[in-house]
Amino acid sequence: MDSGARLAPADGVATLPDLLAPGLRIVSVGLNPSLPSVEAGFYFANPRNRFWAALNASGLVNEKLRPGPQAMRRLFEVHGIGFTDLVKRPTRGAGDLRAADYRTGAGELEARLDAVTPQLLWFHGRVAWGYFLRYARGTRPADEWGLQDERVAGAPVFVTPNPSPANAAFSLDDLTEHYRALARYLAGRR
Repeated sequence: MDSGARLAPADGVATLPDLLAPGLRIVSVGLNPSLPSVEAGFYFANPRNRFWAALNASGLVNEKLRPGPQAMRRLFEVHGIGFTDLVKRPTRGAGDLRAADYRTGAGELEARLDAVTPQLLWFHGRVAWGYFLRYARGTRPADEWGLQDERVAGAPVFVTPNPSPANAAFSLDDLTEHYRALARYLAGRR
């Protein structure tokens, strides 16, 4: 994994590369890359993003990780956690995305996931999950957190709140509890 890697999609805008490989234990699916993450070269790089704090407090991995490229490498190589996004175009916020972004992104995401057949998909937020279902399947999600009824690329789907600082409706404690629920689900599958 190149810690400073940035990809340029067809529109020429730099973005974060996917961290995907066949058979990953979990693939984390965000809505789209943030500008701070693209600048830093790793997922959840905004210092106000609560992903790292919730992850470290959840028991989902058995070590404390500091945000950065090395932590991404450990999650990918040691813990079998990959990363991608519904839409690969980075923006300041979700309000800058268009229906065309979701339409294109949903099909591309499904193809990427079919190619790697993960054991579990972890969607960050009902917005990302809902837009994926709308544009990839023409359906709507249940209005629930946690394990979903649908499967994607043969894998179960688990939805937790988005850790973005823009999602102030959920505290760090709330996020941590959702991540703990994911950890419990995974422990029960062994």
